[in-house]
Amino acid sequence: MSASQEQFVDRYIDVDGASLRVRSAGAGPAIVLVHGWALDLDMWQPQIDALANWYRVIAFDRRGFGHSSGLPGIEHDVADIDRLLDVFGIAQAAIIGMSQGARVALRWAMKHPQRALCLVLDGPPREGLPQVGAAAQEIPMQLYRDLVRREGSDAFRSLWQQHPFMQLWTSDSSVHQRLRQIAARYPARDLEADEVPQRSPVGVHDLQELTVPTLLINGARDSDQRLLIAAQMAHVLPNAQSRIIADAGHLAALDNPDAYVQALIEFFQSQPALAAGARH
Repeated sequence: MSASQEQFVDRYIDVDGASLRVRSAGAGPAIVLVHGWALDLDMWQPQIDALANWYRVIAFDRRGFGHSSGLPGIEHDVADIDRLLDVFGIAQAAIIGMSQGARVALRWAMKHPQRALCLVLDGPPREGLPQVGAAAQEIPMQLYRDLVRREGSDAFRSLWQQHPFMQLWTSDSSVHQRLRQIAARYPARDLEADEVPQRSPVGVHDLQELTVPTLLINGARDSDQRLLIAAQMAHVLPNAQSRIIADAGHLAALDNPDAYVQALIEFFQSQPALAAGARH
């Protein structure tokens, strides 16, 4: 069973320097969904639809992405989550971050370990881990910045949609259409900016001290580098477990939403503050 679409409410919430599009649904323990780079909250619609049956689900377009205004920045995103939770009157929440959004979710959990009921890192990039060997640069940001400045954002979007991270394995045409719409909305403000916002560094000791229960998720067809990073993080984090989503690439939440939600529910059932909400 899925929550009625009538429960989904989009609103705009003002934060310092931006207005954020926010979608909320359901009731119960709170879950915050943080999308990846060049995406927006619509990537989470299958998860919102399912999880809102048991939880209060909040997804938002990070500043500078989707329909939100402002200039992108990881540290801004962390502060924006604080603001959103205050607006909704939420003291504690589970937080799910996908790809670049995992950087945000990890930093928020480190900043507020008492407020983080649990943490889900989906296809995370390297954070706090020593680099072994000559790791490939999976997202050539400087190349993309140069392309946007030289040929415009449309040229970037065309190239980005060919990237392995943007490839879907599902045969559902509506999902492919949704991803095209999301990609078309990306305003490329971070690629156009003259300066790249700095983010606070994360070290191995930071990971080792983070006791928040954590689930590492990857699609089975995610890149070898992201699969290795998640395995390493699961080993370093003191309270972590891993889950691989079959028939899915980097966009596992879109490729195989049923298996993705099931992985979340099973993880939540192991967390006392969330288990009651996950009863079927």
